[in-house]
Parts: sequence; C-alpha cells; structure tokens
Amino acid sequence: MTSMPQQGTLDTAALTAWMQAHVQGFQGPLTWMKFAGGQSNPTFRLTTPGRHYVLRRKPLGPLLPSAHAVEREYRLLAALHPTGFPVPRPYGLCEDMDVLGAAFYIMEMVEGRIFWDGTLPDRTPAQRGALYGSMVSNLAALHAIDPAAVGLDDFGKPGNFFERQVARWIRQYRAAQTDDIAEMESLIDWLPRAVPQPSGTSILHGDYRIDNLVLAQGEARVATVLDWELATLGDPLADLTYLLVNWLMPMDGGAGLEGLDLTAAGIPSIDTVLHLYATATGRPVPDRLHWYFAFNLFRLAGITQGIRKRLLAGTASSDAAERTAAKTLPLARTAWAQARLAGAA
Repeated sequence: MTSMPQQGTLDTAALTAWMQAHVQGFQGPLTWMKFAGGQSNPTFRLTTPGRHYVLRRKPLGPLLPSAHAVEREYRLLAALHPTGFPVPRPYGLCEDMDVLGAAFYIMEMVEGRIFWDGTLPDRTPAQRGALYGSMVSNLAALHAIDPAAVGLDDFGKPGNFFERQVARWIRQYRAAQTDDIAEMESLIDWLPRAVPQPSGTSILHGDYRIDNLVLAQGEARVATVLDWELATLGDPLADLTYLLVNWLMPMDGGAGLEGLDLTAAGIPSIDTVLHLYATATGRPVPDRLHWYFAFNLFRLAGITQGIRKRLLAGTASSDAAERTAAKTLPLARTAWAQARLAGAA
C-alpha cells in the first residue's frame, strides 16, 4: 500500500519524472527545500546542477472549492510574463493529483532581496526613495495592462468592486466576531452607504506591499512580484490605497511607516506617491482617499479578528498570532478615524 505524502515533503522521483516530461530544459538530479513562512500554498526551492526553480503546491487533503487556486496563479503568470511585467517565468502546471498528491506549478527562481521592514534601515535615503519610486511605477505598469489583451478579461466579476468587497469583509468579520467593538459596528453601518463610484478596471495584485517584491541586487528595481493568490480584476485604487495604508500603520519591523520621519528617511509621502502614480497612469488623484483607507483598515481588522477567533478556539497558538490578534481594536479605531475624515458621523 502506497503511503500518503506529507504536507512538507515532495516525492523527488515523481517530481523529477514529471519535470523531465514537461519542463523544457530541465536536467536533474533534483533536490528541494521548503521555504519557511506562512504561505497558504506550500512553496519549495528546487535545485538542479544548472538552474533553480520554485514549486508552489496546494496543501494536501480536502480543500474549499475556491481556495488555494494555484491553477489561477499559474494562469496569471502565464498571461503577464510575455508582456515584460516582472513576474517569474512559468514553466509548467500539473493538475494530476497522482504526481505529488495535489496540483502544483513550477516557476523561475528570481534572485534578489526581499525587504520585510518598510523603513529599509540598511539603505541610504537616496536608495529608499528610488526603491519606493520603483514600487509605485511597477504598480502603475500592472494597472496599465489591458486584461482583455492578455486573455484575462474573465479573471474577475463585473460590477462595483468595492461594493462587493465591503459586503464580503462584513460577512468575514461577522463570522469571526468574538467581541462588540463600537468602531467596527459604525464602519459596518457607514462603509456600504458611502462606496465610491468605480474608477476603472485593472488587473489587481491584491496584496501589493514591499515584502511581496523581490528587489534586484544592487539596483533600485523590482526584479519580480510574488504572491498572486489574491489577484483578480477590479478597481485599481484597491491596490494603490492598500499599499498606502502602510503609511498609517505603526513601525513594528513590518511594512508600516507611521511615525517615521519620511523626509529624513528619503521615503516619499502619501501625497508624493499619489502624484507619482497619477503621472505614470494618467489617472486623477483620488478625491475620497479617506474612504479607501477606512475600508482597507476595516479589512485588515477583519483578518486579525479571524486570527483572534482561532486563538480563542485553540486552533492557533503562537506569540506572533497573539500579537496579530491584538491589533484588531487599534485597527478598528484607526479605520473609524479615517471614516470620520471622510465624512462619517
């Protein structure tokens, strides 16, 4: 009887055979190492004598129908890579469960550096400004790609993107709710009544921030963009304002910049980022910025509330999870403060 594969392992012989048949230029022998971290899709570095690859696989076992859609990620990479937009080259998709126990795909391993701390403490002010400028121009380039021209016109749902997102995150919060937070209740009442009109439709990354970018060694350039699990079609202001929320988040070793002397650090202000993006895209600077900030912070509070519920249920336990769960109330308060700036009463 064949034993079931384990979550953090790969069947080297089966993978080698599949890559020999499906990945052009592949030559073994092959070794692998699982990347550390909390990726929802297990991710592995593959090493051969001549090349490195990355493998992303669904978790093993029963899954929700729309969850962990590596097939969708692969489709996006295959559509974007020929345009010159910086994504890893996709080498092959396997939907045969018999190979590794779950669907997976192989992509290029792009060398470079990932910065987890948005303050970029070991960079000079000039380098920080150039890196943030590259982040903004790269996002503008993504939003300039015509979804229909790359075969992605059906990659998202029609209608008002933010209207759907507000409804979704209210449902998510209610499903995870453990306490009565007055600011969350006020946001649940106000956000749906104040949804802005759509500004357009673009390919969205969905989680565009500094630690999802590989930056080129020795250059102020985005070498590749990672983690496309949340990609869809929608309002480009979703990506832009999600990125800008980091300017409102406290410095804690992550992407947050609140409290930093931006001028001394060489990092552009929110207003500068908005004008850089507007210049690059030809789109106007959004005039309802505080609504978008309130929504994004509400969404983040919904995520941290989900972690809090899992902690209370005993299904999540770590110091990191406790620290994240503790952010729900501060996020809710910051979100409501932004809503008040947008006219909520």
